[in-house]
Amino acid sequence: MHMKIGIIGTGFMGSTHAAAWKKTGTKIAGFLADPPSEAEQIAREYGAHVFSSLEELIESVDVVDICSPTHLHSDMAIAAARAGRHIVCEKPLARTVEQGEAMLDACRIAGVRLFVAHVVRYFPEYALAAARVHAGDIGKVGTAQYRRLSYRPKKPVGNWFLDEEKSGGILLDLMIHDFDIARWIAGDVVSVYAKKVSSFRKESPADYGMVILTHASGALSHVAGAWAYPPPVFKTGFEVCGDAGVIQHDSDSESPIEALLKQEKSEAPDVGLPASPLAESPYDLEIADFYRCLIEGGEPRVSAADGLAALKIACAAIESAKTGQVIALDSRREEARQAELELTGEPATSKGGQR
Repeated sequence: MHMKIGIIGTGFMGSTHAAAWKKTGTKIAGFLADPPSEAEQIAREYGAHVFSSLEELIESVDVVDICSPTHLHSDMAIAAARAGRHIVCEKPLARTVEQGEAMLDACRIAGVRLFVAHVVRYFPEYALAAARVHAGDIGKVGTAQYRRLSYRPKKPVGNWFLDEEKSGGILLDLMIHDFDIARWIAGDVVSVYAKKVSSFRKESPADYGMVILTHASGALSHVAGAWAYPPPVFKTGFEVCGDAGVIQHDSDSESPIEALLKQEKSEAPDVGLPASPLAESPYDLEIADFYRCLIEGGEPRVSAADGLAALKIACAAIESAKTGQVIALDSRREEARQAELELTGEPATSKGGQR
């Protein structure tokens, strides 16, 4: 079975997804960019079309791959779902919880698949840690620490990453990766407390966030994120502690001390991305998993519901950083919503969230 893929966005992630789709043998029908001329070079590389509008792309493909700025995800995904197209969506799922819920509702009603690209689940160190925890190797998890430390996203024109109304800032755009992993490893989150530098210094040239997650199991996860380092630095690490052992990872483990000095010029990409020692990229593994599910059925390593859960944690962190309060995640509201869906096949509230 052959599927035609249309990719929205031709920045670093759009290019990365395109390379991964090519390795599956799937045809990339074309690209959409704003303005369309920005898609011409990559379209030539893949022998693909440059679409002039979202409507043209949707009409021409079987799968819509959304690599656009976060605040545009919801409207694009809902339009694709209503046209009966399957969807791959870069993380975060959406800018707000309401938008994310509307996306899941639209896909459920249309009977199409929605895959959320939380690629860190495909990094071997995180996948192995989750597998060992779920196997009971370290007993009951009590605490965990995660860190993701990089440089501020840089774009020469229109740097939407630095507009929190569009990107959600460091808590949503960067740290959502580890919110997803924390929930994958220690279970559902019931409350969130967050602080970040830019809440106190709006014009700070760097940002740093610290978030405490309380899990339903009683475990605590501490998540740290930084847009504060010189390019091309990207550091990650974690430590998961149970009553029978500890699992840890440090991306700097082979270099115990190093100097990190700002350079006048850097070849780093616009957005920091973690490196992987594998011959096969985690981004390739992710797209291959989604493609397998489209062709054979079954569930991917990360579900649309997982993407929505991570979005809820990140949005709670944003609210906490603004208010200084601990934010409780309303699991009862979600349970009522799911019960309503099971009984009626329709959401209890209007779709909303399309802006």
